[in-house]
Amino acid sequence: MKNQLPKKWIDNLQILDIAFQPILSMHTGKIYGVEALLRNFRDIGCESIFSLFDKVYQEGILYSFDVALREKTVEKFTTIDEYKDIKLFYNLDNRLFEMDDFKKGNTEKILKKYNLKKENICFEISERHAISQNCDITTFLSHYQDENFSIALDDFGMGHSGYKLLFDTAPDMLKIDRFFLQDIENNMKKKIMVRNITHLCIQLGIKVIAEGVETKEELLTCKNIGCHLVQGYLVQRPTLNTKEILQEYPNIVELLEHDKRSSDTDYKINLHLKKVEALNVKTKMHEVIDYFKKNKDISILPIVDFNNEPLGILDEKQIKDFLYSPYGMSLLTNDSASKSKLRHLLKPCGSTDINSDISTIIELFSNNPESLGIIITNNSKYYGFLSARAIITIMNEDNLLFAREQNPLTKLPGNTLIEKYIDKIPKNKNFYVLCYYDLDNFKAFNDVYGFRNGDRVILLFAQILKKYLSSEFFVAHIGGDDFFVAVENNNQNQSKYIKEIIDIIKIFTEQVQSFYSKEDKKVGYITAKDRENNTKKFPLLTVSASILSIHSNTSKRSPSNMNDVLSMQKKVAKQALNNIAISTLI
Repeated sequence: MKNQLPKKWIDNLQILDIAFQPILSMHTGKIYGVEALLRNFRDIGCESIFSLFDKVYQEGILYSFDVALREKTVEKFTTIDEYKDIKLFYNLDNRLFEMDDFKKGNTEKILKKYNLKKENICFEISERHAISQNCDITTFLSHYQDENFSIALDDFGMGHSGYKLLFDTAPDMLKIDRFFLQDIENNMKKKIMVRNITHLCIQLGIKVIAEGVETKEELLTCKNIGCHLVQGYLVQRPTLNTKEILQEYPNIVELLEHDKRSSDTDYKINLHLKKVEALNVKTKMHEVIDYFKKNKDISILPIVDFNNEPLGILDEKQIKDFLYSPYGMSLLTNDSASKSKLRHLLKPCGSTDINSDISTIIELFSNNPESLGIIITNNSKYYGFLSARAIITIMNEDNLLFAREQNPLTKLPGNTLIEKYIDKIPKNKNFYVLCYYDLDNFKAFNDVYGFRNGDRVILLFAQILKKYLSSEFFVAHIGGDDFFVAVENNNQNQSKYIKEIIDIIKIFTEQVQSFYSKEDKKVGYITAKDRENNTKKFPLLTVSASILSIHSNTSKRSPSNMNDVLSMQKKVAKQALNNIAISTLI
């Protein structure tokens, strides 16, 4: 775009600077994106950012100023380490549409100049300013959505439209205003409201950003509620120095790890872990017998070596077998032999560190049907013992936790578990096949046949996934009419899994026809209104599949890379004749 700015504002742009504030994953502490924030506005005579934009709006140069500011922001964004793997959140003034020089394509030109993708940009829009009657905020949002940019609704809950705007626009992300998060851990009313907003967004496939988080209590409360991302002073204040933007924030990682450890410790130590005193493998047998006599409530005894590292367990039943035999007692207590009798009586027992995931403990226990429990270590040293009964209790509690993270409609794993699955992929060199499913023409079906039938269609698709995909698949519900499936595989069976994913399209397209009237099935379409309130014909329901294959030698397997490719391909799949878009991450 040719610069239309007066010299005064060109000079002002040289004075203005951009600060960035990181936005992190709520579960890993790793960077997801940065929000761009304007600085030095007082140096050009403006009391606030808002008054600055009011000035350029009143002078009729809001759009040309904003385009120039976008380029300045993008240029500085590219000085952040690994900037191509994160998103730039850029605030838009929703009065841009009122400018005579507003036109499409300028952002795309800027991105091309700096070798960035549209996936790197997320436009933040709020209801701070009203738009003229000729252009409401829904139209404004639709413009950027139609241009395939991500959209975040900022200051949610503070505008007049609220849930109606959320319903009309279906943004990619939603920022919950600081007002609702301040002191949320002590305010049940706020907690209920944020939980309801978050769970609604989860069902709709919208990521939730907890904005303005300042305390660890606020962060952990938002995490437990289900928010996906976090931003605020607790993470980092806005900084003009891009070298201060980190890929991972140790303070948040430590906090999350501590919270995870605390949760696990509640399971393992406070409720379940027995601090049974372990005996050294060189202990004389008569001392072992005396130990059991004095501790009649203990039936399993962990045995350690000289370095306090576990060797196995001794079952009291083994001792009793000797005691009840004619010569057992004398054989057992004969300590004249140089070799340890205790070592020969040991039973193998799985062991794991105190900081391990509960799933690891359950896996260790489940792999051995004769297991009496699990030895817990701390820094390789014996720490305590989890009995079989304790682990079964943990499994039940874990199932309850899993149930809380399910999508309430389909009972499939939701976004939290999807993120955990994707986050583990960069940590290994395994093969994967990932797929985003998106039902086509679902809104039109909902409008004509009602939300109850819409829910039935979603349940049908969930049942098809569970029935026709191999048991190795991880099947999850992003929210709304979006689903995610993934499988860890080897190079030999990869094509088999891709075929299963593609077959789902045909199965669903055939089975969903039972939801239509005879008349609609006969003509092959339904009549409904589109987002612009125009009446048009919509084909019958089908589903699109965005498929991503990841090989063992794929190095750039970051979650942002995977999500960007899958999201971009969803649009391609919807336009493809076979409803499929497939690629390989290299």
